[in-house]
Amino acid sequence: MNLPRAALALSLAAAGVAGIPCGRADDWPCLLGPNHDATSAETGLVAGIPAGVGLPVVWKHDLGTGYSAPSVLGNLLVVFHRTGNEEITLALDARKGWERWHATQPTRYQDPYGYNNGPRCTPLLTARRVYTFGAEGKLTCLDAADGKLVWQRDTAKEFEIPEAFFGVGATPILEGGKLIVMIGGQPNSGVIAVDPETGRTLWESVGEKNWQGQPMLGWPGEPKIDWRRWEKTASYSTPLAATVNGERLVFAVMRQGLVALDPKDGAVRFSRWFRARVDDSVNAMSPVAVGNDVLVSSAYYRSGSVQLRVEPGNKGFAENWKGLGLEMHWSQPVLVDGHLYGFSGRNEPDAVLRCVEWKTGTVKWERSERWPKHGGEQPEVFGRGSFVVADGRLYALGEGGMIGIFKPNAGACEELARWQMPDLHYPCWAGPALSDRKLYVRSEDKLVCLDLARK
Repeated sequence: MNLPRAALALSLAAAGVAGIPCGRADDWPCLLGPNHDATSAETGLVAGIPAGVGLPVVWKHDLGTGYSAPSVLGNLLVVFHRTGNEEITLALDARKGWERWHATQPTRYQDPYGYNNGPRCTPLLTARRVYTFGAEGKLTCLDAADGKLVWQRDTAKEFEIPEAFFGVGATPILEGGKLIVMIGGQPNSGVIAVDPETGRTLWESVGEKNWQGQPMLGWPGEPKIDWRRWEKTASYSTPLAATVNGERLVFAVMRQGLVALDPKDGAVRFSRWFRARVDDSVNAMSPVAVGNDVLVSSAYYRSGSVQLRVEPGNKGFAENWKGLGLEMHWSQPVLVDGHLYGFSGRNEPDAVLRCVEWKTGTVKWERSERWPKHGGEQPEVFGRGSFVVADGRLYALGEGGMIGIFKPNAGACEELARWQMPDLHYPCWAGPALSDRKLYVRSEDKLVCLDLARK
């Protein structure tokens, strides 16, 4: 950008007022990074890990519980976690790790399945604001400079929301000057848009009426199930905004399936059932969109993946392919040179690292990452994990704290390096963040900054 510094500062400030993430090209201001697909334009990164030494640890910070990934904008890092009966928004200096400010809010959330009770959603950062979404549905806007409260909405009290399995888990996104939030309200407020500066509701959309008359289409030989059995509308999948056929759409994977929304007014343009045919299941992976094609995936009860094509004029979905080549649980597959790379499988014993062709869904190769069934020490596998794509490589974080580097190769699994981090332990379910050649990774009780700069 060949702008004078004053003009550049004004443009960044204006973007912050409009509620648009902004900053350097190497920022990671939201879940899945600046492109919402776990990719970064950063270069000059390491291609290996010294044996017996590991990557340089820049700093580390103790945390409470939660599955919220860190977000970075400039030199501001924000992570969302819980200690005792408080959800804590913690702002750190991204380079040094010291605390800049923190903000707290009370919480009484108890995970009914025995997982941790911390927040699941990742902070969303702009030049002036920090947005968080707590496990009990408190949607909060803080001042990025000092953490002071700007506004807060208690969605659980304001809307009719059926109780979720694992608390609130779909991170809000910013699109067209609107904060778009999946809340799962009944009867017709599954997704809402609010003003980023005031919190005022701008529109409500997606409810029971959008699924009526759409039978759940099962695999061959499986029964069709009527929509009336599935009343909950929220999922754990963060929405995605994309340009399709020259028009901006928001794709939201609800509990029942995929909907395409007009971000201007929330109108549902079209929808498609996609979910397991049993009650104890969720949709958690965010959609992947390339051109006019959209991929959704789930790891529950042979849901597998479906790639859909948006018809010309954005009038509906047509199926390109479906299959069990990828069964993504909570992590996101990454797309490199026409191939998807992802850790497929619902549980640790099911984990498989796979390469799948985007165009056809064909599995090109796979490698088992299954954890042994016996007890004992941490197994030397990734289990299920998350990828970041940068500098022509895949940087992985396994759920047991394994750091790995892979070269994208559709012909074979090409692992360049691996290192079991001593500071992290199972479960590392929050995806890594990459900014300024630093990789930020967390477990349930620790946040670690690693130096990825090639010396």
